[in-house]
Amino acid sequence: MSRKEEFFKHITEGNTTKGDFITLGSAILDNETIKDAFVKIPLKTMNRHGLIAGATGTGKTKTLQVLAENLSEKGIPVVLMDIKGDLSGIAQPSPGHAKIDERHEKIGLPFNAKGFPVEVLSLSEQDGVRLRATVSEFGPVLLSRILDLSETQSGIVAIIFKYCDDNKLPLLDLKDFKKVLQFSTQEGKEELEAEYGRISSASTGSILRKIVEIEQQGGDLFFGEKSFEVDDLIRKDKNGNGYINIIRLTDIQDKPKLFSTFMLSLLAEIYETFPEQGDSGQPELILFIDEAHLIFNEASKALLNQIESIVKLIRSKGIGLYFVTQNPTDVPESVLSQLGLKIQHALRAFTAKDRKAIKLTAQNYPDTDYYDTAEVLTSLGIGEALVSALDEKGRPTPLAATMLRAPMSRMDILTHSELQNLIDNSKLVKKYSETIDRDSAYELLNKKIEKAEAADLKAEEKERKQKEKEKAEKEKAKRSTSTRRRSTAQNPVVKVLTSATFIRAAFGILKKLIK
Repeated sequence: MSRKEEFFKHITEGNTTKGDFITLGSAILDNETIKDAFVKIPLKTMNRHGLIAGATGTGKTKTLQVLAENLSEKGIPVVLMDIKGDLSGIAQPSPGHAKIDERHEKIGLPFNAKGFPVEVLSLSEQDGVRLRATVSEFGPVLLSRILDLSETQSGIVAIIFKYCDDNKLPLLDLKDFKKVLQFSTQEGKEELEAEYGRISSASTGSILRKIVEIEQQGGDLFFGEKSFEVDDLIRKDKNGNGYINIIRLTDIQDKPKLFSTFMLSLLAEIYETFPEQGDSGQPELILFIDEAHLIFNEASKALLNQIESIVKLIRSKGIGLYFVTQNPTDVPESVLSQLGLKIQHALRAFTAKDRKAIKLTAQNYPDTDYYDTAEVLTSLGIGEALVSALDEKGRPTPLAATMLRAPMSRMDILTHSELQNLIDNSKLVKKYSETIDRDSAYELLNKKIEKAEAADLKAEEKERKQKEKEKAEKEKAKRSTSTRRRSTAQNPVVKVLTSATFIRAAFGILKKLIK
């Protein structure tokens, strides 16, 4: 048996699957594509997460597009973080090309152009389904981790949430939370200290500054109502295709705090909402996080721990997370070790540091007799990648340099009119377009403060009137006494009777009469 025949057998037997699967492409050996040596990914293990990595321009986005299309075709909804703004074309079929036909001939797969059901979502003021969440939905622990608070500051946040729960003060947006913080050390200081203990104004000041940081990155648009319901991410169209939910993030590349806040809240909400799925034949939802370094570079240790915990636990809910980045080292080791599928596009060895990174990357893949992994990593062409997946029993499939199939949809963005038509026909845009600003902690505390101030003014007015009344009565009594004195001084009879001469005379007469 020739080396080529041995390799074909090695790949096809190693990729045997009884359940449903996605075909990524065909394996490459010695720079030759081996037709029909299909590289498959079982749907059953796609909730075990994954990584798509590679240098700029090597085809990561198109690989993401291929996976999203095939998942949708299998009835599995997808969420795409579109940071570069180049994924909306999934809604339209590919116009086709001679090079696509040539690629698929080499692979041994037919090419079928088609568009997919797409929902466009937005964190900011861009058109699309508005994504929002309330402060209450975050809870004190998650909010504290996002703000990177100390233990003392986290305790204050817990007190704030408890006070609001006890007093029926909804925490919906950031102005609600800021108002309660200010109230806790000002007008409501005595009330909160009596019930929950002393709250340091220095600590609340630090928390407020961190909230302002999120506000400056657009957090005031994200926090509020109407809250997005994550069940709306798992819809299917009338043909049974899963919706591909594209979250437009082109305007938050320089706002990593907002991006990580959104990502963590979304994952936490999905984990809390979705039921345990157990050993299912396919995932419930797949999320692709493009430019994943934006989450990890700015994340605190507490936030990284939270992400790691969610990555470990969320797969039991049938949720798969796929990180897309330039280098696997962008993803922390603790998270990287949880990723079952690895699709590694070419890396460039321009510097000693690059060569060192390539050697480390090669160590993440299974050993093989057919490749020098480090060497292959630098020689892969555009649309080619090293692939290592998990089979249905959770074992790594044979490592294969793979020529990847082309996307079935358009490899370009929608025109403005196409995008607007998509948004105008969206039921979810209508559902979440209205901004609700009902009475919450901000308004209720302001009313409470106004009521207290009105009561204080009323008490002060009452006290002022009482003092004026007492002063008037004193002045009246003083005037009355003065009037009596003046009346006595002006009466001649009284004057004679009260004179010293008259009194001495009266005493003299009495003295004689006694004798």
